[in-house]
Amino acid sequence: MDIKALQNKARECGIVGAGGAGFPAYAKMTDKADTVILNCVECEPLLKLHRQLLARHAEEIVSMLDEVRQVFGANEAVIGIKSEYTETINALLSVMKDHPNVRMEQVRPAYPMGDEVVLIYEATGRVVRPGGLPIEQNVVVYNVETMYNLYRAVHADEPVTSKVVSIVGEIDTPATLRLPIGTSVRDAVNMAGHVTVDDPAYLMGGPMMGRLGDENTLITKTTNAVIILDRSHELVMKMNKNLDIERRRASSACCQCRTCTDLCSRHALGHPIEPHRIMRAAANRDVSDLTVFVNSAFCSGCGICEKYACPQGLSPKSIIQEFKAGLRSAGVDAGKPDPAPVNPDREYKKVPVHRLASKLALTKYDVPAPFEDDVKKAERVRILLSQHIGAPAQAVVKKGDRVNAGQMIASPAEGLSVGVHASINGTISEISERYIEIRSGE
Repeated sequence: MDIKALQNKARECGIVGAGGAGFPAYAKMTDKADTVILNCVECEPLLKLHRQLLARHAEEIVSMLDEVRQVFGANEAVIGIKSEYTETINALLSVMKDHPNVRMEQVRPAYPMGDEVVLIYEATGRVVRPGGLPIEQNVVVYNVETMYNLYRAVHADEPVTSKVVSIVGEIDTPATLRLPIGTSVRDAVNMAGHVTVDDPAYLMGGPMMGRLGDENTLITKTTNAVIILDRSHELVMKMNKNLDIERRRASSACCQCRTCTDLCSRHALGHPIEPHRIMRAAANRDVSDLTVFVNSAFCSGCGICEKYACPQGLSPKSIIQEFKAGLRSAGVDAGKPDPAPVNPDREYKKVPVHRLASKLALTKYDVPAPFEDDVKKAERVRILLSQHIGAPAQAVVKKGDRVNAGQMIASPAEGLSVGVHASINGTISEISERYIEIRSGE
């Protein structure tokens, strides 16, 4: 198979970055890469799905990784994984002997080690410039589930119709389930067990970079976890904060200790992002140096500054993201600055995941969540037409049509886009601008 054929297969089968970003997998495929990295770092607390999937399907995933390397013409493939994932590491070692161009890079259990810019440095020693793309360093990074979906597409002609999701927190039986895409959070949680609090909040994704959803939120190709917490939990309350109040708190309470900047993972790699200076400028309405605000474009949004570093409990990330969104909407180009030298103290400023979980009051939820590989059954799904970066897919079915799981129901649009497929057998019961609903009983 050549790159063009692999790109077409990935586009038609709807394969996107399953780690959360949703970037179409085909758009990364190139003959300019000399290294392909498989990201199994899974650095956010409580997420377990990627290490579990890789342990269960090590042979398929490693063989596909090596196949991708060969198609790209790359010299090597690297599996980035936390050193504490011993079960997965053992599964990998048993199959890697047949793939001499695939090596493993074990990294410390620190956050945000799964950030591809950080992982590229850990695995290769190369620094991606501020605002740059991995391919500028001749590297392509794929998530574990993305690689597994590629294997299924190439070797079984199966499109993406399900998503592996960790359902953890305030639930009596935490589990990692394979769910039909378009399943509601209400149905997903019921498939796992019973909620153990009276007023639950649903955190979609990791506790650091996730967002709050509700029972009607839909499982998509990028949903990695549903974390159930009591609505009074401090993490939920912080995510529901009033940003105007947070700006005023910054003005009155920020002591310029610069802990936020010292622990910033991108700053440690030489990127010109300095949260403490942005807080100072915002607090004092100081616009004398606009570079401070422009550099907010280089924030990764990892949340260390806000949810771990700040001794005052302030919200640097939220304020930075507001500036970042403003720059984007105004069309301001942050430029292409060269990175400064990597901070020599970087190794000592990594945030241990167990300490982060304790800071977030999540340690008690870090319990086994057994992996069930069979796809759960759903009576109704609402499949979003936009589950990826780029243009939404375009519906190719109409209300009343009978469809089977795996059938394309929306084709890729012009430009950056991928196909969308039915996740269950059933009848098209509704088509809107946002989603296609399928009911199995009709």
